[in-house]
Amino acid sequence: MTTPVAPQGLQRSIGLWSAMAVVIGSTIGSGIFRSPAGIADKLPGPLPMLSAWIAGGIFALCGALTIAEIASALPKTGGIYVFLKEGWGDLSAFLFGWSQLVMIRAASLGAIAITCAEYFFRVMGWDLTATMPVRYAAATAIVLTATFNILGVRIGAAFTNFTVLAKYGGLLFIVIVAFAVGLPANGFSHFTPVIPTGSISISAFGLALVSTLWAFDGWADISYNGGEVRDPQKNLPKALIGGTLLVMAIYLAANIAYLVVLPIEEIRTSRLVAADVADRVIGPAGVVFVSVTVMISTFGTLNAVLFTSPRVFFAMASDGLFFKQVAAVHPTRQTPWIAIMLTASLGAIFVLLRTFEQLADTFVTAFLPFYFLAVASIFRLRGRPDYKPAFRVPGYPVVPLLFMAAVLYLLVNALVNPASRWPTVAVLGVCLAGTPIYFLTVGRRR
Repeated sequence: MTTPVAPQGLQRSIGLWSAMAVVIGSTIGSGIFRSPAGIADKLPGPLPMLSAWIAGGIFALCGALTIAEIASALPKTGGIYVFLKEGWGDLSAFLFGWSQLVMIRAASLGAIAITCAEYFFRVMGWDLTATMPVRYAAATAIVLTATFNILGVRIGAAFTNFTVLAKYGGLLFIVIVAFAVGLPANGFSHFTPVIPTGSISISAFGLALVSTLWAFDGWADISYNGGEVRDPQKNLPKALIGGTLLVMAIYLAANIAYLVVLPIEEIRTSRLVAADVADRVIGPAGVVFVSVTVMISTFGTLNAVLFTSPRVFFAMASDGLFFKQVAAVHPTRQTPWIAIMLTASLGAIFVLLRTFEQLADTFVTAFLPFYFLAVASIFRLRGRPDYKPAFRVPGYPVVPLLFMAAVLYLLVNALVNPASRWPTVAVLGVCLAGTPIYFLTVGRRR
């Protein structure tokens, strides 16, 4: 039987496991290895720190449940871009694509690639005093993973499947060893006091939650490949929800395992807490193991991001909201090769110009308003007679409203906090700067 072709010229060749692997592979990158220190520093108590991870997981799950319903009704290439276009019109979809083009996707690729390059050099035992070699290696990693995805959907998916098994298995191994060695030695002594005095505040919790969102981001990425997933009405919801639940489980287990081995005071100053835990329970070989795991994890995430996000530009071009050449499908490989090249080029440029911290903060702040609008579109879509989802979000309307309230809390907190106020205003300003560009270009024709 021949594989049915999606309306926009891409083949439906992604099965359930590969779709779930994309969710896991897009999500588990550098965040679980780099974010715990920053979260513990803002919330220096066992329960406050763990509560930020639990809240981030619930936040992601509410979003995944809502997007699962919308994706089952609109299983098209472009994902969130399509949901914004159907729910709110061309302008919101264009602004999403504009923000992806000038900030979001390039910043995400850059941050992940820098982490991958840092640990490549660490594994090789080379000197890291010069920053430019790290950035050149990061740019090379972006180009290499773009090549995999241009060569074919099956090749990109197969590589994602392999790296997901390696990264999830590596993280699970660290958790098991930490419990096996740490519990007999320390018991639960590092969990007391549960809430030290001054270890939590509303403002600090909001800033910590932004860091958890960096670690959890990726839960919606398979929606971008909605036009390439087989039996999408069933497989998209299963992949979105199942993948998010698996990530939540390993993230919570990892943070509990970190606390079993290290006190909160050490976690908050640890640049790579998983390596410090492995060093404590295994020795120097554990540090090498963790470094290899991080390198594979981030390289796999790069591949997953370049497997999913170029579909936004492809869908925009197909709809006439971007240069039509970007909608080209490779004649033999059946991949959106120009869209992939465009995304990779932007990521390589960003990685040569900005630091990891600048890239990560820009990405999270710029994406939040579009997550809000994508989830909120369910209220408009449910009023349409032609809206027939194969899956309906449980707990409607509480689940989408909870997600939306969390996004508003994070944005307001970022604007109120003096340390993050002006960077947040700048990022949101760049997003809105696409409005006059829309009306001066494609908007004039519509």
